Amino acid sequence: MAARFFKKLVAAKPLGTRLYSGDVKKCTLIPGDGIGPEISAAVQQIFAAANVPIEWETVDVTPVRGPDGKFGIPQAAIDSVNRNKIGLKGPLMTPVGKGHRSLNLALRKEFNLYANVRPCRSLEGYKTLYDDVDVVTIRENTEGEYSGIEHEIVDGVVQSIKLITEDASMRVAEFAFQYAIENNRKKVTAVHKANIMRMSDGLFLRCCREMAKKYPDVKFEEKYLDTVCLNMVQDPSLYDVLVMPNLYGDILSDMCAGLVGGLGLTPSGNIGLNGALFESVHGTAPDIAGQDKANPTALLLSAVMMLKYMQLAPYANVIEKACFETIKEAKYLTGDLGGKAKCSEFTNEICDKISKSS
Repeated sequence: MAARFFKKLVAAKPLGTRLYSGDVKKCTLIPGDGIGPEISAAVQQIFAAANVPIEWETVDVTPVRGPDGKFGIPQAAIDSVNRNKIGLKGPLMTPVGKGHRSLNLALRKEFNLYANVRPCRSLEGYKTLYDDVDVVTIRENTEGEYSGIEHEIVDGVVQSIKLITEDASMRVAEFAFQYAIENNRKKVTAVHKANIMRMSDGLFLRCCREMAKKYPDVKFEEKYLDTVCLNMVQDPSLYDVLVMPNLYGDILSDMCAGLVGGLGLTPSGNIGLNGALFESVHGTAPDIAGQDKANPTALLLSAVMMLKYMQLAPYANVIEKACFETIKEAKYLTGDLGGKAKCSEFTNEICDKISKSS
């Protein structure tokens, strides 16, 4: 199943081993908007320094107008992801206005990327208000309030439908427990508001309860969303793996990212039935685009997650170690991390560390 990309590091070719054409894997790259092209180029540079056996297939996802008059993903981009089954995506901007769909949502729905996984872990040497945070949020990615089912009943009254299905809930619950097993995690917490939304959240919670029975070695608990938010800012160590419906996951995963330094340090992966798309979840930062000021860490760590998914763990480990050491030394930190270094300087330092380790 898709969750098995999180298995303990598998054997792969050691760094320096000669790679033949059959060993190189194609990966779709969506550079994104704003700072997206800069941080995508930084990741490519670091991958080249580590001799990662990947061939990038860069695609443009500038929206195109469909027959319904709405803008959507170009067919060439869809074909690329369907062909490669794996992708890395920079930040995308969604214009505010009628007729524009969120490309991020559209990509998740197009490829049925049902589970969003965000590990939030404190980085040694980068001080925040919290120490030793190690929480993973697993978010159902295809339905809930983000199903896009809205209509105006009468002037001034709009109804938005929250869609929860048993199939999707069971699927993401199983993913969460499987993730816990394969990563030596001890506890899964189902986050919900079934006391208020008894039918929708009640169904999600029931699915989590049923799945918990199949994993007796993993502790299971149920918590209200508001309780989790309160506890999280008081003591993040209370939680391990969190699984929740779409909207709650969107909010809580950003909140957890804030505990460790923000979205600029947080990786994200969207896992589907037939592939996966890894992404940076921060904004496009158009105010600093093209100025060599962007921090590529979130996209780089997402790319590290991607390598582990592709069973290229030795490359992932070398890149991750070089990135963490660069942040710990604090000599080449970008502005968002309290430093004055350029994106290119931060990137070059990681590349230098990789070269010295090989």
